[in-house]
Amino acid sequence: MTAGADKLRIGEVAELTGTTPRTIRYYEEIGLLLGAGDRAQGKHRCYTHDDVERIREIVRMRDLLGLSLEQLAQLLQAQFARAELKCEYHRTDDPAARLRILEQSLGHIETQLELVRDRRRELDTLASELLDKRALVKERLAELEP
Repeated sequence: MTAGADKLRIGEVAELTGTTPRTIRYYEEIGLLLGAGDRAQGKHRCYTHDDVERIREIVRMRDLLGLSLEQLAQLLQAQFARAELKCEYHRTDDPAARLRILEQSLGHIETQLELVRDRRRELDTLASELLDKRALVKERLAELEP
């Protein structure tokens, strides 16, 4: 870490997240990582521990679900919106505000579920195709056995 400000440079973040500086810059360019790119001309990018956690979550979701970057952005946007709503929920005792927050959170969860279900359907289709191919190969093997 750099001294005093609890800020990290891009190389440090890449090392902590198992990515490369180029990947991090790309995530910034396409909007998956916000705010870290805000810097004066010629100044180094500075990142926070929240940025590190966000990148780790991007990598986890990318690897786990194999989503397109657009789908990944949608999934993560919903996830981080829910995190903000959770904080907002705990800052208020107003029942009407809490109701609104919970309804918004439910909408974000539905978005995430639909993305995961779509991916699951794709994986189920692939698994079915592979099972059919396996059965065909086994049939042909049985035909060739003496």
